[in-house]
Amino acid sequence: MPGSMRLAPDGLGAALSGMRHVPPRVLLVMPDQWPRALLRAALRDAGYDALGAPGLAGALRYRADAPDRGPVRVILIDQGALIGEDAGAQLNGLARRHGKPELVLLGSAGAGPDSTPEGGWRRTVRRPASIAELVETVRNLIPLPPDAARPLD
Repeated sequence: MPGSMRLAPDGLGAALSGMRHVPPRVLLVMPDQWPRALLRAALRDAGYDALGAPGLAGALRYRADAPDRGPVRVILIDQGALIGEDAGAQLNGLARRHGKPELVLLGSAGAGPDSTPEGGWRRTVRRPASIAELVETVRNLIPLPPDAARPLD
């Protein structure tokens, strides 16, 4: 079974085929509501179960296991959300809660590698970055099977 796929019981469909595809979750931690909402919608259109929070404290409220939902496989964090003395501890706690998913940093414009906060980032995308570029970053980290890459809504 591909790594991006999780199967779960599904009523009549489960009786016929045994299981259904449950899309992987992508957690967006972005202080600005509109970019977060646009990216969430674009990811859902691409077949990912995207959810969002304005900061690390809000992201910590999401459960690792939710009924009928896949695991959080990617956490995309805007560098603007990494504020406060406890940001590193919150980030580590968030990654542990979700089983060490892929971490993507949306970095500040013009910032060099020396300004990248510690965090075990799998990818760093620098501003300016389009919504399409961010969706493609997620696709490259956790590709979906062709029949699952369709809008969720």
